[in-house]
Amino acid sequence: MYILLLPLLGLVPTALASPASSAVDYLGRPFLDARAVSQRAAPDSPSGNYAPSVVDCPQQRPTIRSADTLSQSERDWLRNRRGKTIDPLVQFLRNSNLDFDAAGFVTSNSQNFSIVPNIGIAMSGGGYRALLTGAGVLAAADSRVPGANDAGGIGGLLQSATYLSGLSGGSWLVGSIFANNFSSVTQLRDGYEGSPLWQFSNSIFEGPRGRGLSIVNTARYWDDVSDQVDEKRDAGFDVSITDYWGRALSVQLINAPGGGPAYTFSSIADAPNFASADTPLPIIVVDERAPNTLVVSLNATVHEVNPWEMGTFDPTVYGFVPTRYVGSNFSDGRIPDDGRCLRGFDSFSFVMGTSSSLFNTFLLQNLSSPSIPELVTNSIRAILTRIGDDNNDIAAWNPNPFRNYNQATNPNAGDDQLTLVDGGMDLQNIPLQPLIQPARAVDVIFAVDSSADTTTFFPNGTALRATYERSQTRIANGTVFPRVPDAETFINLGLNRRPTFFGCDTSKFSSASRIPPLVVYLPNTPYSFASNVSTFDPTYTDEERDGLIRNGYHVATMGNGTLDADWRACAACAIMRRSLERTATAFSAQCRGCFDRYCWNGTVDSTPVGSFEPQPSLGIEAQDNGAAAGGRALAAGAVYALAGLAALFLAF
Repeated sequence: MYILLLPLLGLVPTALASPASSAVDYLGRPFLDARAVSQRAAPDSPSGNYAPSVVDCPQQRPTIRSADTLSQSERDWLRNRRGKTIDPLVQFLRNSNLDFDAAGFVTSNSQNFSIVPNIGIAMSGGGYRALLTGAGVLAAADSRVPGANDAGGIGGLLQSATYLSGLSGGSWLVGSIFANNFSSVTQLRDGYEGSPLWQFSNSIFEGPRGRGLSIVNTARYWDDVSDQVDEKRDAGFDVSITDYWGRALSVQLINAPGGGPAYTFSSIADAPNFASADTPLPIIVVDERAPNTLVVSLNATVHEVNPWEMGTFDPTVYGFVPTRYVGSNFSDGRIPDDGRCLRGFDSFSFVMGTSSSLFNTFLLQNLSSPSIPELVTNSIRAILTRIGDDNNDIAAWNPNPFRNYNQATNPNAGDDQLTLVDGGMDLQNIPLQPLIQPARAVDVIFAVDSSADTTTFFPNGTALRATYERSQTRIANGTVFPRVPDAETFINLGLNRRPTFFGCDTSKFSSASRIPPLVVYLPNTPYSFASNVSTFDPTYTDEERDGLIRNGYHVATMGNGTLDADWRACAACAIMRRSLERTATAFSAQCRGCFDRYCWNGTVDSTPVGSFEPQPSLGIEAQDNGAAAGGRALAAGAVYALAGLAALFLAF
């Protein structure tokens, strides 16, 4: 009986084949070959390389706008995007086998976007663990992936979403998808022959596999990185270790020669599929470090980078600069009449590198590797000598676009450099801030958490708690967030072992300015793979990569519906909840049952927790782990004994 179930669960060794073998979907079934990822995405830097360059200013010179509202560009785009989410959402609801006509509800209100659900998806940080786990979740949510639209999948959720945010490792996922023309995870995973795209078996320090001697390939790879960073320095810009880290990272994530040094984040706005609102809006989150400080607190300013703007709704800076013209010398909120406009500073690699600048230390720790040429190590050590050890984790955004802007509240107003760091440094390791802004009116957030909060590299709700705690402070500026329990409760009640809904009881917000989004928390947990790999592990075989992606698929689908055949319906109920509440529509019996199972009801169990070493939820030894994964994933990733299918998921 158990052996017969293995193909159903996608747990056979061939379930995610490498490009060299026959291609199969996430449940081990063949799918149409969709490996042709375009080699061109957005090489929009006027210099043709990594360096920013001077351009003619537009007739209406760029200015910083106040964060009072959404940008006009976002508002115009939303009018198209919200309409284009209707059909996929209706199809998602029809496929969910609900006991009420949710699809009809959406169809009948399709012209009223104050009623139709507004969906956001947030991908946490956590290095390659977050990239690959999040990739599995997005594969499950993507109607283009075969099997995702079946009863156990949640296909269509991605197409129904308005926003997709990421930080640190999650920014690598979001960035890679959009740098490669909104490719599906299957396309990114499989790439094409000779491409380094998503090939992680060679570490970022060695560079991509190539013909001939590996040491020659590595030297050429690092020479290219060094030359690209030198181009930016020679153009008159300060560079930081983040520049080297981001450029190396992009070789693995952007399907273009040299990792697309000329690709810019702002060029997403001109991509036909985005300009026509056929994709969600990508948002990358970074933190600001106040001058002369080392600690990033919950009062730190949280910035976002989207295709049109970079800035923050926080009451400190409370402004946005055009992403395309970041790098220009703004003064008091505008480029002076005699000032020059520059473009190309918003390199894809620099944006992703800024959001994951924590990994600068990772790079420094490997400078002694024989893989990295002496020329590069000397350049990086020269930067370190100039900035000091305390600033090795920063990204230097110089000139500071917010210099002299909102001087009474802006902590960096007097500085030439805007100092930005990893988006998870303030413990908000899930990029929720852009999605809880009242102006965006998001109803439900699918929050994927691949944080390493425990000693065994699993999440315990720290990121959610940080966002909740921030919402209780003055910097919250009108944002509201549901209450979440302590780490012990997360573990003792199993809230970090299965999906959990936060914010179900809206009576808690009767005195608040608005009702916050319902948060559907999707924590990384080992369904079919030892998914607690170290945040700083740089190397993954194709089998390990595919095993982590598949486990993420199970995170999103509760083991393809094995642990709860109604999970897709429950996800649909979560999507509909705020809309039903706004229209005083009673919940159906099915949705009431879902909310009883998945809503955190306020119960707390703060009993001290010892070592947290969860066993796979599907109760099996994932055969595709391989000996390497079992040997390095710490105690929770050790070899598991065959135990058969779990009869029940952990109960509340």
